[in-house]
Amino acid sequence: MRPGIELEGKRVLVVGLARTGIATALFCAARGARVTATEERSEAQVAEAARKLRAAGCVLELGGHVDATFLAQDLIVPSPGVSQTMPQLAAARAQGIRIWSEIELAWRFLQGRLVAITGSNGKTTTTSLIGHILETAGIPLLVAGNIGTPLISRVETTSDATVTVAEVSSFQLETIESFRPNIGLLLNLTPDHLDRHPSFEAYSLAKARLFENQTEKDAAIVNADDPAAVRHAPSRPQVFWFSPSKRVANGAFLRGNQIVFRRDGAETVLLRREEIGLRGAHNLENVLAAAAAASLAGAAPGAIAAGVRSFAGVEHRLEFVAAIGDVSFYNDSKATNVDATLKALDAFPGNLLVILGGKDKGSDFTLLRQPLRERARWALLIGTAAEKIAEQIAGAAPVEMAGTLDRAVRLACERARPGDVVLLAPACASFDQFENYEHRGRFFKQLVRDLEHSRSFGKAGKPPR
Repeated sequence: MRPGIELEGKRVLVVGLARTGIATALFCAARGARVTATEERSEAQVAEAARKLRAAGCVLELGGHVDATFLAQDLIVPSPGVSQTMPQLAAARAQGIRIWSEIELAWRFLQGRLVAITGSNGKTTTTSLIGHILETAGIPLLVAGNIGTPLISRVETTSDATVTVAEVSSFQLETIESFRPNIGLLLNLTPDHLDRHPSFEAYSLAKARLFENQTEKDAAIVNADDPAAVRHAPSRPQVFWFSPSKRVANGAFLRGNQIVFRRDGAETVLLRREEIGLRGAHNLENVLAAAAAASLAGAAPGAIAAGVRSFAGVEHRLEFVAAIGDVSFYNDSKATNVDATLKALDAFPGNLLVILGGKDKGSDFTLLRQPLRERARWALLIGTAAEKIAEQIAGAAPVEMAGTLDRAVRLACERARPGDVVLLAPACASFDQFENYEHRGRFFKQLVRDLEHSRSFGKAGKPPR
């Protein structure tokens, strides 16, 4: 039984008017809450959102935050991009005012079962794959969360029969209270968002809150090959592991070329490795995690195999864009940290022209030196992190300070030879030059298509095997 909350007449402050903040404000207003929304950006910068929210009866404070407003609330819901160290939030917390993330509020109204996925990398692919498998299995489902549609926007369409599959971030998990998924997945833990979290351990602890409220009736799925994830495996829920390298007591693993799901001593072969169409060894881990979750959610082995076989992948994740003059272009804009870029590099044997850079998140780019030395012919650097990256990868590959993405693509096309791969795998956030990683990825794809159309020899091709 989920703890409820009556929003009628409650004073609710929503901090930040990006996608999640707008959805939260509208949700609370529709349930009779007295909603105030506060945003540092000006009226002109959020004009469309402001129009919608005022029409719903919300009070807006734009162009900055009013300290007193934070202390006059029953509930504050900060958007994921709002730091918990914000002085106004600290003052409200000291006064005992509840501060919840949007997923905490949404969960209290959600019906049916919830599968929640977190980790440093692979979240969106795994979330999408679980959803695709369950859809293939004929199980009523919704996909939401950090993948694009706020969880709170999906509440009205859930029912007792629904399985909701949600990607959740460390920022969202920081401010949960009772949030409890029926099935929780921790895919991996590598340094990320260290510009927001004070340490890797603090970041890991935020991720591990996914399991905090689970009971013996729930399931936790954890990467058995990731030491940091293993350290944060929970004790109360049933733990299922996934591993491409070893047999696990309960969970999904690779045996020869077979993916096997094991539970209470019984083993079921789900599919063969060659049926996986996704590129890269890391995607084998994602498939294992998704297969375990889908099995626990009630999908039959045949549906799991069919779902994996028919899954085409996710936009901005090692996405093939075009082949121009025997040069292949791949968009991995979602590689917003070093570990994700390492996985992207590992998916190709060599002859890479890699576009790196953007907004640094406190990353250690020296980890890229060896794979760049082994696989890259050029590193083309963009964004505010370019100088730091150049310094930390010096000597690993020839470096070009391209500055902007359009210039990087143009230079890559000039220097590429037949058989080369131009790979956007930035290892950085996008916010210095773009709205988000999707914006960056779409811009990259448009640049490639423009090149394709401008070159008489260029025709769209198929990704090389």
